[in-house]
Amino acid sequence: MNQEQLKQQLMAWRHHLHAHPESAFEEVKTSAFIAQQLEKMGIEVHRNLGKTGLVGVLKCGEGKGVIGIRADIDCIQLTEQGEHTYRSTTPERMHGCGHDGHTSIALGAAQLLAQRKNFNGTVCFVFQPAEEPGYGANAMMVDGVLTRFGIEEIYGLHNMPGMKAGTIATRVGGIMASEDNFVIRIQGQGSHAARPHMSKDPLVIAAEIILTLQTIVSRNVDPNVPAVISCTELHTDGIRNAIPGHVEIKGDTRSYSPQVQALLEERMRTICEGICAMHGAQCEFSYTHEFAPTVNHEVCVDVAVNAAKNVVGEENVDGNVQQMMISEDFGAFLQHIPGCFIFLGNGDDSDAKGATPLHNACYDFNDDILVTGAEYFAEVIRTRLPL
Repeated sequence: MNQEQLKQQLMAWRHHLHAHPESAFEEVKTSAFIAQQLEKMGIEVHRNLGKTGLVGVLKCGEGKGVIGIRADIDCIQLTEQGEHTYRSTTPERMHGCGHDGHTSIALGAAQLLAQRKNFNGTVCFVFQPAEEPGYGANAMMVDGVLTRFGIEEIYGLHNMPGMKAGTIATRVGGIMASEDNFVIRIQGQGSHAARPHMSKDPLVIAAEIILTLQTIVSRNVDPNVPAVISCTELHTDGIRNAIPGHVEIKGDTRSYSPQVQALLEERMRTICEGICAMHGAQCEFSYTHEFAPTVNHEVCVDVAVNAAKNVVGEENVDGNVQQMMISEDFGAFLQHIPGCFIFLGNGDDSDAKGATPLHNACYDFNDDILVTGAEYFAEVIRTRLPL
């Protein structure tokens, strides 16, 4: 299979997946499709890991090394607005983050490695469900995906709009942040809007809390340490002419270390409870850890950078990219085994095909980078499991 034939195959796979998206733990048909393609390649398939996840196992030679290649397979819950011939056929479901492309890239790497057999060891192609809510990696690990197959290292990627198409970037250490979610429930006392003195106005209290929370990063966190607190939702039980009795604030925080996570939680709780007490209101504060930070291991970054240079050329590889505050479920794997996560450029402003942001209703994965991604994964295996 030459490069053009490979590209046409990968495009066909991606367009099929794009037209039939399934969100977290719904990916029954998606998993069946992936399994069918792997079995056609002669790759051993193990189903129902992490509910709807699966693993393809490809062995070559007598090598003892076991390397994982991970792709996320779920979509987001959004109605597509694009006009592609392969646009989503399912309402409120679309591949608006490019997981259809990631899946096709991993399938392409499987195809290349099954044909070339230019490595000595075992590759496990990990097709993970439920990346978007951050549940899939842990669900697969609970089902033994690492221990059952003896995976020693794991590699993953994500397309990145805003980066030149086909370029590759990564870094040693933290590359993507943790995500913690919070809910602040304020129970005040409602009243007629014309008689505010009879209320304990939870909206005023909420406004004070929202503003004060922004002092945590600026006054409690070391300026050299990344951290973000974002209040993103505000809900009340009030109406136009009635001050509410209850207000709920939701949002998330981003950081890179357990110490900063603990600091943010402690300071937020203290501020919320203190401001509510000052106004005679009740406060309920909850804080949950959703995504682990994605922290790359140095040895694996060296492998990834060298493989990337072999595929796209040294001038198209950034081995020390700036950290991003976005989150990725891949980080959960890296808490247990070494690995490396890279960004694969989807297109910048000069490339209309790939510059639309992720999670945008008009987003589409750039087909021109499919072969690049597949060759990158195949090269990681060739160099990490040499003959």
